[in-house]
Amino acid sequence: MQFGAYTFVETRRDPRTGEPVDVDKSFADVLEQIELADRVGLDVFGLGEHHRPDYAVSAPAVALAAAAARTKRIRLTSAVTVLSSDDPVRVYQQFATLDLLSGGRAEIMAGRGSFIESFPLFGYNLEDYDELFAEKLDLLLAIRAKPKVVWKGRHRSPLNGQGVYPRALQQPLPVWIASGGTPQSVARAGMLGLPLAIAIIGGEPARFAPLAELYREAGRRAGVAPEALAVGINGHGFLADTTEAAIDAFFPPYAEVMSRVGRERGWPPLTRAQFDQGLGPRGHLMVGTPGEAIAKILAQHELFGHQRTLVQMQVGAQPQAAILRSIELLGTVVAPAVRAELAKRRVPA
Repeated sequence: MQFGAYTFVETRRDPRTGEPVDVDKSFADVLEQIELADRVGLDVFGLGEHHRPDYAVSAPAVALAAAAARTKRIRLTSAVTVLSSDDPVRVYQQFATLDLLSGGRAEIMAGRGSFIESFPLFGYNLEDYDELFAEKLDLLLAIRAKPKVVWKGRHRSPLNGQGVYPRALQQPLPVWIASGGTPQSVARAGMLGLPLAIAIIGGEPARFAPLAELYREAGRRAGVAPEALAVGINGHGFLADTTEAAIDAFFPPYAEVMSRVGRERGWPPLTRAQFDQGLGPRGHLMVGTPGEAIAKILAQHELFGHQRTLVQMQVGAQPQAAILRSIELLGTVVAPAVRAELAKRRVPA
């Protein structure tokens, strides 16, 4: 199994104006996190794309290119690229460039995004939400397959054999589909034979298990070889040497972010009781000691049979030192233990 971390790169904001401040420090912190993840043996690090004052990364490929220059082996992915409101030509060019700079370590995680700010920003209509993603994914995969494409769609000018360069070092450049639980997206990934990342940010993971089954069944019906299909589980988590230390570092900023975003969507504030429920054996939160995380990941593997686990540790203003310790524990304790147990069970890791 592959292990990694991802972040949306939270910004510090002026309490009076709400405007982001010290964004350069936010980038310095995340580069330190990626360097450590590389040193401790994690497989993947992802950066999410947002167009809001509370998150720093609107151009993941640029930030990941800086990380490529400071790392040796870790894979570098978007988490996610909001493909619906972007141009697939530019997305491919940016990540092909990242792939060349990093020696073949780039990935695209394509999704529709959990926020909508990019749609009016780039002149798209939210009524076209689903159609935009399907059409642009089709173009991205066509460009990935060959440099000169003849293509026509409804939301972009056609391509009539123009070349798209540079070409990625990896052939093909990995493209994952990220889904928060939409069956249509899950089935599409299976039919296309693309790896699937399931984001579980609330509720019991068991409720998402049918999505993995749907994905594999869609792939089977499309004639995709089972070994060509891969599932990743993305979710919130935080590790420390004691459960209390993990909760103390993670809960206050996490509650503030979830309650703030919830207000935008008409949800009530997150309560400590809800948080504690998420910590339970059947909950979605992986917050605690390495031993507790190992147990949760193995339990999720029973549900999903997945090949990758990515953990979002920074949800709000968690202390940098605590985030670094969490990354260290994931790479040096949790990942080796889970891999050893899966090998003992004779399960492909």
